[in-house]
Amino acid sequence: MEEYPEELRSPPVALVALVGCPEQHGAITTHLLSQQHPINTLALPDFSKLSHLLHRPPSPSSSPAGFLKRDWLVKHRTKIPAVVAALFSWDHVSGDPAQWVQVCSDLDDLKAAIRPRNTKLLLLVVVGQSDDISEDRLLALRKRAEVDSKYLLLFNPDLSQLNNSLQRLSASFAELETTFYREEGRRIKARIEKKNFSSPDLQVRYCFKVAVYAEFRRDWAEALRFYEDAYHALREMVATSTRLPPIQRLFEIKIVAEHLHFKICTLLLHGGKLREAITWFRQHVVSYKSLVGDPNVIFLHWEWLSRQFLVFAELLDSSSATLPSTSSLPLGTADQPLTEWEFHPAYYYQSAAKYLKEKRSALELTVSNSETFSENDDGSAESVVPSIYIGQFARLLEQGDDPAMQSITDDEYTRYAIAEGKRFQDSFEIIALLKKSNEIYSNLKVQRMGSLCAFQIAREYFSLGDFNNAKQQFDGVANLYRQEGWVTLLWEVLGYLRECSRKQGAVKEFVEFSLEMAALPVSIVDGIQSTKCGPGGPASLEQREMIHREIFALISGEARPISINGVDDLKVTGDNTLHLEIDLVSPLRSVLLASVAFHEQIIKSGVSSLITLSLLSQLPLSIEIDQLEVQFNQSQCNFIIMNAQKHPLEAVQSEQHDHRMESAPSLALTTNKWLRLTYDIKSEQSGKLECISIIAKMGPHFTICCRAESPASMDDLPLWKFEDRVETFPTKDPALSFSGQKAAQVEEPDPQVDVTLGASGPALIGERFLLPVTISSRDHAIYAGEMKINLVDVSGGGLFSPRESEPFSLDTHHVELLGIVGPEGEDESQRASDKIMKIQQSFGLVSVPFLNIGESWSCKLEIMWHRPKPIMLFVSLGYSPNSNESNAQKVNIHKTLQIEGKNAVLISQHFMFPFRRVSLLLSKIKPIPDSNQFSSLPMHESTVLVVCAKNCSEVTLQLLSMAIEVDDGGTERSCSIQQGDEDLGTAVLLPGEDFKKVFTVIPRLDSSKLRLGMVNLKWKRHFGIEDRSGLTVTGSEVVTKHELPVVHVELSPVVVTLECPPYAILGEPFMHHVKIRNQTELLQEVKFSLADSQSFVLSGSHSDTVFVLPKSEHVLNYKVVPLSSGLQQLPRISLTSVRYSARFQPSITASNVFVFPSKPHCKMTGITEKRLE
Repeated sequence: MEEYPEELRSPPVALVALVGCPEQHGAITTHLLSQQHPINTLALPDFSKLSHLLHRPPSPSSSPAGFLKRDWLVKHRTKIPAVVAALFSWDHVSGDPAQWVQVCSDLDDLKAAIRPRNTKLLLLVVVGQSDDISEDRLLALRKRAEVDSKYLLLFNPDLSQLNNSLQRLSASFAELETTFYREEGRRIKARIEKKNFSSPDLQVRYCFKVAVYAEFRRDWAEALRFYEDAYHALREMVATSTRLPPIQRLFEIKIVAEHLHFKICTLLLHGGKLREAITWFRQHVVSYKSLVGDPNVIFLHWEWLSRQFLVFAELLDSSSATLPSTSSLPLGTADQPLTEWEFHPAYYYQSAAKYLKEKRSALELTVSNSETFSENDDGSAESVVPSIYIGQFARLLEQGDDPAMQSITDDEYTRYAIAEGKRFQDSFEIIALLKKSNEIYSNLKVQRMGSLCAFQIAREYFSLGDFNNAKQQFDGVANLYRQEGWVTLLWEVLGYLRECSRKQGAVKEFVEFSLEMAALPVSIVDGIQSTKCGPGGPASLEQREMIHREIFALISGEARPISINGVDDLKVTGDNTLHLEIDLVSPLRSVLLASVAFHEQIIKSGVSSLITLSLLSQLPLSIEIDQLEVQFNQSQCNFIIMNAQKHPLEAVQSEQHDHRMESAPSLALTTNKWLRLTYDIKSEQSGKLECISIIAKMGPHFTICCRAESPASMDDLPLWKFEDRVETFPTKDPALSFSGQKAAQVEEPDPQVDVTLGASGPALIGERFLLPVTISSRDHAIYAGEMKINLVDVSGGGLFSPRESEPFSLDTHHVELLGIVGPEGEDESQRASDKIMKIQQSFGLVSVPFLNIGESWSCKLEIMWHRPKPIMLFVSLGYSPNSNESNAQKVNIHKTLQIEGKNAVLISQHFMFPFRRVSLLLSKIKPIPDSNQFSSLPMHESTVLVVCAKNCSEVTLQLLSMAIEVDDGGTERSCSIQQGDEDLGTAVLLPGEDFKKVFTVIPRLDSSKLRLGMVNLKWKRHFGIEDRSGLTVTGSEVVTKHELPVVHVELSPVVVTLECPPYAILGEPFMHHVKIRNQTELLQEVKFSLADSQSFVLSGSHSDTVFVLPKSEHVLNYKVVPLSSGLQQLPRISLTSVRYSARFQPSITASNVFVFPSKPHCKMTGITEKRLE
């Protein structure tokens, strides 16, 4: 489509001319181009230029020499305006008589210039903002110009009026240019209707002009109708026109038809009529496809036909017309309905390439048949140029201002066409077209059509000698044909690939493609004619056999293919050996297929078992294998099978080999017949034994490595599974064919070594727990022994703690493997690196020394628990019973033991206040934030702290010491702690028993959060007089830490103390004192009330209010007489601090006293008897 001129490819745009006042042209031109329907402008500075522009040469009286003039469209788009706008300044129109005379003269010249072409006139008077407009002068100007009043406009270039002036101007231009093109169209349509033309050629020209004028007016329906009329009239002239020689006449008709067809398709697609456009294109091709013309220039016909498809493809590709659904595809004709492909540009690109190849072939034939072409060529073709008419050529006689054209004969035109055809490389254009088609097909996910295009691209590259690009395209096509099983098509592609490899000197690829071709399932003798085949020849059994013989002659060195283009002969020698790989998805599986089956899936180490090796080939002729090498994942099991007919086993065994040698009577492979070989296999190494590959050697320098496959999971050959052939099993036993595997499991030999794990009792948190491990050899010596230790959480949660804020957590591991203690008691972790390989928190790797049969070795694992958690201990011993080599067979023994880690002691605490002494704590009366989380202690008052340690384990513990460790900072200054003796002597704590120790705490400072410190309890296991030789712990001391809670310290404003004798005697009076102490700097008002008791008679105030001075004490005295014996409760006193609105009273325990019925007969020490005189 780019070959077409711009005026044909784009819709016509109206043209107007501006004459005079050149300073206003820029604004007017810009505005007209910015409209929805733009208008082109010719800007002429003065009136003198216009007459030359609008000059119309006299039309010739003779018959026309062609259908369409080449420059007619360009002339109406760029030279002949539909409207001429004459711009006059108001100063000239309203000026002196001389200026008015000049205006009238310019108008007369302008009217005379535009009258022959019926061009419309528009007057434009440029006025200023302050000009006084005279209607009389405007009327005189309009009458002089002979224009209607609406076509005389005032143009004000002032910014405030410019937009309105431009809008009026553009509307007038649009109206006048539509009128001009309508009148021109009517004038020519009248000639068509009256058939007022001297030559039938003019009917085509007139219809074309009417259609163009309709396009100027954007009347697409009329334009389409007259383009079709011109097209049909042109088609009728194929057999009637005699104006030109036959070859040039037909060429001109085709070119003009091509232009008309392009316009029709463009208008149909522009209107969204995709189906109609495709139907029209089909009719266009059918109408002209048979008009081949003279055989000497038939290539011009194929070139023209190729261009039709190319242009229509580009139109579809750039069109916005919606593609219809497949279900709504319309009928093209009753006999030939439209196909789905005709709605896609790819089909037309592909067809364009097809006809371009026809053109190339026809041109080559024409050139080869024209033996005298070069001899008779006098250079006259160089002076042939396009004529003034579309589709015609003429000889340029004279170059200058007025060149002369002379018509040429068909022979001259033929020589010119051949010379032009030889200038272009059609192959590159064909490749470009096919690539576009392939790209569109790929986007549509149409693989088969895309592969056809790719195949054609590859053949073009092949014909150009670009074998790299050709091979790349052929490879992609071959992959698709292999997947879908297109055997005949694959044969042709492989033939090209084989030839590319031959020309490139690629021996390996040449052999691979040749073997694949020889193994294809084609057996038809005359299936494909040799004239239509590629370089691979016809797809037949005879051709397969010929390729087979050629390849095996090459690899055996018997013959060589011929040299191509100076490339060295293809050969396989010692310096150029050939090795092919065949994997599970290789297309060469049909060349050689290897199946391996173990007769037993589980075999004993060191015990022989049977293995069956089966080979299958689909090559047309039998092949002889020199030797087979069977490779396993355990290299010591590899063995070689020799062909006894070529290499006797005795001669082979005399030589030194790294692998076991076996012999077979024959290693000949017949087409589609399994070659079965069964041999013994023995493995000394436990684990998986798998056959990896089979290497077949044929000839001195050629090998094929074929991946081993299991019969149970072996896939069919994709290209052979639907062929009519006899299918047999890879093994003689059908059951083995359905269940056989290429791998077997080799069991480990039974261990003859004992591993013993010993442990007594549970492990306690914090202690170094020693676990004995004993290795005893019974019937195996231990070489290169390694012991692996793993600590695993029983619950599966892991031994790692994510809670880093846990107290006393120096390590985030709950259980830690500290090390190994050797048999002599030394720490194995301090030995050389060859003894202990690695020790981590939960993993250890220890080397075991050599042990002879009957010897033993032991060690102890040192484990520490930081948290109570059960673990599973895994101990794995791996050793070699025969040698100390690193690759020797290993025997493994696994032992497990579950060990429970428990807390040894549970430490708790509680606070006690002094007996019969009560402090008023305001935090308990009026709680402050967070006060409920802490215990409250009175400042400067003694508080008893009782620490209790309970034995939670199942073993007896010996307590060594208990102390409170205070911080070095503020705790020691904030409070005083009386600990007493830290050493506990020989305190023994049985399971379940408690041990308590009393501490005295005296807070010194007021603190909302006082840390008392840490309780450190030092203990160890109590063994008594038992034998300690088999202990599982070190007996070392363990320190258990317990953090005391944070307390709240405050000053008690009021302290109440009760004083009475420790006991009383029935009927004898005694004194009971209640002391109220004010510890503040304020006067305290205290209300009290004393409740009566049936067991006592008392004298004193029962209810009153007292005032206690700051830092002083008030005492309430009562004389009490007991009335009942036993443990009795004194009358309870309740006190209320008025200032703090706080009520408090001593506890019931503090109010109890024991009353004896009579004076006890025992000596009382340290008790002062208080009695009243």
